[in-house]
Amino acid sequence: MLSTNERTRQLNGTCVGSVDMELFLHYSLIPSLFIILVLSFLQRREHRRQTDDTSYLLTNHFEIIIPLDFLGTFSNRWSYGIAFGATANKIMFLFSEGYQPLQIPQWAQAFVLLIGGIEVGLSHLPFFACLSSEFRLVSSILGFSYSLTWFAVTILHITQCPHGQFLGSYETLVFYWPTLLCLFFLLGYFLHLFVKSLRVHLGWELQTGEKPFLELHQAEHVKQLLKRRPLQEEKKSWFQTRIYEWDPCFQFPSRMIGTTVLAFICLYLFIVIEFCMFLYVRNELDVFEGKLESYLTSMNHTGTLTPIILQVKELMNVTKGVWVVTILPASLTCVSYLFHILACYRKHMKRLWAGNKHFLPLKFHNPSSSESVVAIARYSGWQIAYILWGYLIIHVVQSLGGVMFMYGLVLPVIHNRGLEVLQGLGIGILTISIVLGLMILQVWIATSFFLQPKMDTADKQKPLALNNRKVFHNFNYFLFFYNVLLGLGACLSRLLFSCILGTWLIARIDRTIMQSGYERADMGFRAWIGMLYVDHYHTNPVLVSFCHLLITGHRERRLQQAVQYGHLSQSSGARVSARSRTRWLLLQTLINNPRLVMLRKSKSGHGSQEFIQILLTCPES
Repeated sequence: MLSTNERTRQLNGTCVGSVDMELFLHYSLIPSLFIILVLSFLQRREHRRQTDDTSYLLTNHFEIIIPLDFLGTFSNRWSYGIAFGATANKIMFLFSEGYQPLQIPQWAQAFVLLIGGIEVGLSHLPFFACLSSEFRLVSSILGFSYSLTWFAVTILHITQCPHGQFLGSYETLVFYWPTLLCLFFLLGYFLHLFVKSLRVHLGWELQTGEKPFLELHQAEHVKQLLKRRPLQEEKKSWFQTRIYEWDPCFQFPSRMIGTTVLAFICLYLFIVIEFCMFLYVRNELDVFEGKLESYLTSMNHTGTLTPIILQVKELMNVTKGVWVVTILPASLTCVSYLFHILACYRKHMKRLWAGNKHFLPLKFHNPSSSESVVAIARYSGWQIAYILWGYLIIHVVQSLGGVMFMYGLVLPVIHNRGLEVLQGLGIGILTISIVLGLMILQVWIATSFFLQPKMDTADKQKPLALNNRKVFHNFNYFLFFYNVLLGLGACLSRLLFSCILGTWLIARIDRTIMQSGYERADMGFRAWIGMLYVDHYHTNPVLVSFCHLLITGHRERRLQQAVQYGHLSQSSGARVSARSRTRWLLLQTLINNPRLVMLRKSKSGHGSQEFIQILLTCPES
């Protein structure tokens, strides 16, 4: 009799649903292009092009809508993040290189993945376009309809084939519930946006103003810089000192929020896929273990291969147990990295705003402008890939460490050899302690006998001035041969620590694992630095505040001039044409600036010469 889980897996192997998600992805490009064209035709260009451009036939309509401002978007950050989360399943599909619409050679695989990335981006572009469009009523209707279509198709795909061959019951739901949650949130947000825009359209509510050039948190940051700091700073709690301190004068851009949300969902899906592969390998190992057990039974446990088979079975059982146990610490490590990267982003940005570049390697103080611009496009995707591969590498390393711990301590105790292990462990600790003690003794001898006394009692250490030189030279000579052997252990420890730290920090794109002087070989760290510089140059609160003051002052001056000229045109009481008003203002400008007359283009030579002579006789005001 088969178990319920096994019957479920067999039934799912023959389950063929009416919805093919990959095929639906291709067909979704049709409504996606329609929505993009509608929103683009509604969009108005801020600056008209020259008349020699053929786009003037569209007047001031049709501007290609942008899905997301990757630099200066601080509003609707979580909505954009959820929209990124809705693409997680398709990104993992590309990450596993499952996008194979055509049979092509291996060398052209990169082009296929590029086409697949463009197709996934184009199919999910309506989510972002509807969130960023200024026409809220139309975009909310289109966004709700498109989100509802994806939500319904995903629900239909789950209900038709809910089970799987690896996890058994509700395997499809395990994979798709984050996407369903993101789509459900988008449905609610577009519905809320529709109701709000409809009330504005009917005149029941006032329409919100245009997007401010200077964000509120940026203005607060500049105010904090101009304030006098108190002499006694407020005491911070343990959480604020050791973990995280909330800063109301800083906000993460939508790019960082979207990258973090998408990285969380992709990490979850990657762990689920890895666990499915583990179940598959475990089932194969169980079959192999059954064959070994049948061999031992046939040989009555007296064959020559019996000890080796027992060791192989023990190794398989230990490896399977350790692999499952280390899933949690490996996943928690990568989750903590995601939060820590956000904290490092804020810390690095504040240092750059303050003009501090000492935390960067010297080669990155003046990065290439082109590489920095490309880094904005690379960072988000590379951060997610680094987290996924980093999780796998950390998991493997932790599993190897767990297997070594099991064979070094646990299994000997189980096999009644714990006393031998403790004896060997004690000898090893004693040996390392003696070596470290001799190294500390060298430092103590150098401090006590080979350095001159302190020049002042307030000095923290003795000056670097030799004393007892003859004894010092003999000391160096006799320890020379011992330090050769000691250097061998130091070299091996250096290699060991480099491997451990390198594998432990492989998912940290904000920190290079290369040696000093070779940081440029770390492409992920270069992308991080370039992204920091682009954000620094385009979202610096002081710079944005300065530009805001210039724009505000320019608008105020234009408004004052318009009021002055309007009062001038209305003071006469008679109706004045626009052409006459323009000529009068031109005459006034030329009288105040006579040198501009020589630069004007003249239509009739005689009239212009007389006009020039009249203006030159007028005094400058």
